[in-house]
Amino acid sequence: MTIAARCLQPFLTFSFWRKAVPEILTGSHDAGDARFGVVVSRFNEPVTERLLAGALEALETHGVDMDRTTVAWCPGAVEIPLVARKLAGTGSYDAIICIGAVIRGETPHFDAVCHAASDGTARTALDMGLPIVFGVLTTDTAEQALARSGGKKGNKGTDAAVAAIEMVNLLREIERQ
Repeated sequence: MTIAARCLQPFLTFSFWRKAVPEILTGSHDAGDARFGVVVSRFNEPVTERLLAGALEALETHGVDMDRTTVAWCPGAVEIPLVARKLAGTGSYDAIICIGAVIRGETPHFDAVCHAASDGTARTALDMGLPIVFGVLTTDTAEQALARSGGKKGNKGTDAAVAAIEMVNLLREIERQ
């Protein structure tokens, strides 16, 4: 059962008592003519290359023309929000997908990097009014990162790309209101 169906079920069960059903807005997974920017961190490149491959495969599977997609490599996860902001500021993209991998080390640096990447990405999305999807792994071990970049736990790059497509379509639906 879809989320929309679960939300509507109580209303539909007793619909003869109700005069209105709430409008449910959702974004489809059809990319159509959307343009995407992808920001990828070079740090932990064996992981981020796999995340990028998953993201690009998902975009293509959902109808994105690769000629309408730009991939920008940056040094590390801390730099991702700035590159995302610059891409968003061009007005050329419908969504930006941010890909990186931060693996815990022996120092508290991990926490600072994770916060900078996640907070900066969220702030950029809100400031720019554009879907900027956080596909940055934050794991305790390299094995966990590999498991989430095409291993036993799937590919979070794929998930980030699908989320970006859905958000583009949801915002377009909202704008049509």
